[in-house]
Amino acid sequence: MTQLMKPLALALSTTALCGIAQAEELRMSWWGGDSRHEATQAALKACGERHGHTISPEFTGFSGHFERLATQIAGGTEPDIMQVNWPWLPIFSADGSRFADLNALSGIIDLSNWSAEQLEAGTMNGKLNGLPVSTTARLFAFNPTAWERAGLDLPTTWDDLVAAGPVFRDKLGEDYYPFEGAALDATLLVTLYGTQMTGRPLIDPVSNEIVWTMEELTSAIEFYKTLVDNHVVPSWEKVAAAGNVPLHESPDWTEGRIGGTYQWDTTYFKISDPMAEGEELVYTAMLSQEGQKTQGIYRKASMVFAISANTEHPDAAAQIVNCLMNEDTGVAALGSTRGVPASTAAREMLMAAGGINDIQIEAQNRVLEGEGPAIHPFMEHPDVRSAMIDALEMFAYGRIDAATAADEMMIGIEAVLADI
Repeated sequence: MTQLMKPLALALSTTALCGIAQAEELRMSWWGGDSRHEATQAALKACGERHGHTISPEFTGFSGHFERLATQIAGGTEPDIMQVNWPWLPIFSADGSRFADLNALSGIIDLSNWSAEQLEAGTMNGKLNGLPVSTTARLFAFNPTAWERAGLDLPTTWDDLVAAGPVFRDKLGEDYYPFEGAALDATLLVTLYGTQMTGRPLIDPVSNEIVWTMEELTSAIEFYKTLVDNHVVPSWEKVAAAGNVPLHESPDWTEGRIGGTYQWDTTYFKISDPMAEGEELVYTAMLSQEGQKTQGIYRKASMVFAISANTEHPDAAAQIVNCLMNEDTGVAALGSTRGVPASTAAREMLMAAGGINDIQIEAQNRVLEGEGPAIHPFMEHPDVRSAMIDALEMFAYGRIDAATAADEMMIGIEAVLADI
């Protein structure tokens, strides 16, 4: 918590009042890192004291959280309040019945702080199953220092990026690259390039069908090979040989041997904080291609807060959700540990208190102002991701051609969509 936020939180806690007489015992689960865990526990304590409830925290890292929550929901043992990844909503609650309809709790939760588009993102089968905590998108972020060493201006087009690969190699060395992208990041680059080219998402969120042609998907996959062949990104094999180290832990990134990335805006400090002294990170506009039909911004609710349909205390759970997302007590404690809040009330409170960094505001503006088609939540379905990553990996290792990779992807994705 910033120094400015501490006195705000203290002042708010001293003026807190209980909302109802009946004290309830609740549970809340979430994933995250240490800073999120600490802030959320503090927020639950503050909100619990304000409204007279006790909330037991259940937190993990992201890995394995889906499986844990799936097991709980299947057995009816899920917590009263849950942080749920937005793409999981149609997996857990396609008919809207597995989570409480928050519209029915609108007398407690102030839904006016979200736009109609944001509320729609959390709605399943007409039921508001989750409130977006923040809105995020994949953005281009570059290290200007690395590009200055190569004697180049930051790119504005894909052609600029491709042309930079040989310059980084010849001027700085074989281990220097203007960008990065393997595994999931590589599939998202393929998706972005194809979306810009076609003006359409790979999966239509209304029809639940793949709307790219085989030729279009093949072309997008071939573009990934262009990046590798021109020394723009390290090869899949090179990244794997180094241990598939996360970007923020990679010395090639932290020491400035990689000059750019395509990441969620909510990860800015995660990837910028480890950078060596003298290295820096800035956001740029989306790279463009000739004849593109859209910027292709990949925008979504980063996560939602949901209430169990099985909770015995829906009103108490709603009070805590509203406190975390709309009330000064919870907002001050959480800060921006989940990104810039989607709630207008929370965003205004944090900005007034200096609780949001300028770079976060800049990124959020790029997120909200960017143009692109709506994204199907199943683009992040585990089986869809596996189908895309596995096929692209086979292509990256030269075991199949681009057309075969495209065919494998489509078969895998269609198998998942058939279950909707």
